[in-house]
Amino acid sequence: MMATMSRRGGAKIRPPRRGLQGADVDFDTTWPILEGAFKEIHTKNASALSFEELYRNAYKIVLKKKGEELYNKVARFEEQWLGSTVRTEIVRTLTPPLTLTDGAGRTLATSSERRTAGEKFLKSLKHAWEDYQVCMGMLTDVLMYMDRVYCTDHRQPSIFAKSMGLFRDQILRTPVQPASTTLLDVLTRIVLDQIQMDRDGEAIDQFLIKSNVYMLEGLYESDLEVEDEKLYLRFEKVFLDQSANFYRDEGERMLKESDAGSYCRHAKKRIDEENDRCRSTLSESTSAKIQAVVEGELIRHKMKGLIEMENSGVAFMVDNDKFHELSLVFDLEARVDPRKSELTRAMQRLVTEMGTDINNAALTTSEATPQREAAGDDEDGKPAEEGAKQKLPAKPLSQQTVAALKWVEEILRLKDRFDKICTTSFSSDQTVSSAINRSMADVVNTFSRGSEYISLFIDDNMKRGIRDKTEAEIDSTLEKAIMVLRYLSDKDLFETYYKKHLCKRLLLKKSVSIDVEKQMISRMKIELGNSFTLKLEAMFKDMTLSEELSNGFRAHIAGVMDGAHNNSKPVDLSIRVLTSMTWPLEAFRGASGEDRDENSLGGRDITLYPPEIERLKSGFERFYAQKYSGRKLTWYNNMGDADLRARFPRSTRIHDVNCSTYAMLILLLFNDLPAGESLSLEEIEARTNIPRGDLARNLQSLAVAPKTRFLVKEPMSRDINSGDRFKFNDDFKPSFIKIKVGVVSAGNKVENDRERKETEKKNNDSRGFVIEAAVVRIMKQRKQLPHAQLLTETITQLSHQFKPDVNMIKKRIEGLIEREYLERMEDAPVPSYKYLA
Repeated sequence: MMATMSRRGGAKIRPPRRGLQGADVDFDTTWPILEGAFKEIHTKNASALSFEELYRNAYKIVLKKKGEELYNKVARFEEQWLGSTVRTEIVRTLTPPLTLTDGAGRTLATSSERRTAGEKFLKSLKHAWEDYQVCMGMLTDVLMYMDRVYCTDHRQPSIFAKSMGLFRDQILRTPVQPASTTLLDVLTRIVLDQIQMDRDGEAIDQFLIKSNVYMLEGLYESDLEVEDEKLYLRFEKVFLDQSANFYRDEGERMLKESDAGSYCRHAKKRIDEENDRCRSTLSESTSAKIQAVVEGELIRHKMKGLIEMENSGVAFMVDNDKFHELSLVFDLEARVDPRKSELTRAMQRLVTEMGTDINNAALTTSEATPQREAAGDDEDGKPAEEGAKQKLPAKPLSQQTVAALKWVEEILRLKDRFDKICTTSFSSDQTVSSAINRSMADVVNTFSRGSEYISLFIDDNMKRGIRDKTEAEIDSTLEKAIMVLRYLSDKDLFETYYKKHLCKRLLLKKSVSIDVEKQMISRMKIELGNSFTLKLEAMFKDMTLSEELSNGFRAHIAGVMDGAHNNSKPVDLSIRVLTSMTWPLEAFRGASGEDRDENSLGGRDITLYPPEIERLKSGFERFYAQKYSGRKLTWYNNMGDADLRARFPRSTRIHDVNCSTYAMLILLLFNDLPAGESLSLEEIEARTNIPRGDLARNLQSLAVAPKTRFLVKEPMSRDINSGDRFKFNDDFKPSFIKIKVGVVSAGNKVENDRERKETEKKNNDSRGFVIEAAVVRIMKQRKQLPHAQLLTETITQLSHQFKPDVNMIKKRIEGLIEREYLERMEDAPVPSYKYLA
């Protein structure tokens, strides 16, 4: 066809000589000459024709105003030729395999028979089309003057365009037999049948089909030859509809018969096949349309079923680390939905389900009855006695503490698992990653003890987890802690727990590395802001100043003793001076949870000390008053410890005993007690003024724990009761030079329900003040604001600290109105407030 069109556009025939214009022309005589020549051309016998003579005849007819008659004669000739000769040859190729059907319209021939018969028909139609184009190209050259003059002046289609329309009407649109289908319908059915064979894996003549597609692309629905009215578009619509039905059925069948991975590979294969088919068999203009059909039927409408397939869907892929199959699912849905909605929802659902299982397991463990811990072990799980050259294995953590650490580790493993999936299978897609992170945050925030458990995780790593680790491993541990903290919405509650645990680590010297502690604070400052770490940094500042104070006091004592020429060795004192508003000293409450009196948590100091200790204490108070006038010191004896030099009857060596300050006061009572004498619980309490709860725990460590049983309790039992008597244990034989006396249940344990409710109550009270401050800041800047907008801005401003409760905000706004910080605007169209300066 392209060669013929080129010939039409590039023909160069000289016009007749001027003298011919006056010659008489008889149309009835000239037309038979032209008609005979046209027959010779159509029958491929044009070699003997003189095209210049033929052109002159046509030229003369048009010149003598006979162009319309010539145009109509040629049209009728072509119509007759196509209808009687060409069409007859084509219809003859319609053999029974193409027409033999049952009552339902299904063919009775085999695919091989249909393919052979179909190819015969397609070849016949192809040759007829190509021959007709060549012939019409030659006729167009003969009738060129008619096209340029008559057709242009009278707005008629060119003779070539007219003949193409005649081919369309006489060959393709005329029924094969009266009241039967047209050849165009037959062509469509045969091509679709051949394509189906190709889809089923049978070999077909792709070029033959492509040639017939060229014909359909060159023909139009009307003689106007509008691009949107190509005959191919009619075929294309049927092709797309048939393809949609085929792939719809195939998709449903494969969902039942195959696994998800095979389905994904098959869908990808089908899309590639259709694109190749459009290039080699049909038209490339159909490629995007058929791709949309395949994607719609095999992907868009089947994606939910594909994802939820049992034993092979996305859940199965995630459980069994099928990263390649997950990438196939991702690639498929990305073709039809840039947001990957179904896959995103499935991944979020999996994260939520797995996270809920982790939360439930941790909650079950935390609600289980904790096993009672043996007395005499310190809060870090160290044995009560330790030698200089030998260490016993550390005592296991409590059941609830292990559950807390396991919860954080499981959450981290869950995140690592889905991060790997996002990186490996989803090409780090931002949409899916963000959705997974939102679900991770929901999991963390749904767990009521998340803030406490995250703080305990950091606490355990700071005390033991980072020991013997490289710098890179430490950085990884810190980053993991920040990663989980990033999900937490109630960061203020986490701050409360973190301060408690940090307080114990610093005061009890349990941190493996102060530098790592400071690194953690720096990371928190970057992640959460300066206001979050302000008090944490102040705690480290207090520790530094306390060290300087202790060194200064030692130098002061040494100078005093040198001046008095006293050669006795002074009692060493190491002081920690803490800012009361910075340190959460309630962290040192006993695990039993009984309320403390003023003495134990820092009211009046009524503890009774031995004279040498009292002198030392008074001396430091005077020293501190000289340096900082106007400040008041409050002593927290329950937080201190002491080192004693001790001799035991059954040992010839002097032993170093480390114990709490209260344990020191108890032991010193037995120094001057005659052998065999005993003291009752009430007598010890009267001589020391130690609170009953602390006294009982320290006596358990000194009289019940086997490794530090310096005293004998009568009657012997685990619990300390009124009337119990205690005397020095003459039979105690220590195994080590250094002995550490731990205090029962003094460690960082998971809070019980009562303690947690108390912590949350205090935190809610603090939130109230924070909410009020935020409201005042907003109103001071805005002066007037509607109620709804004030709520929105307050929630936005506080969201980085915690998720504010709307009812609490409303309650605090009412409180500010009562205290005349705000007032309601009575004349406002909506509820509004006005700031009162």
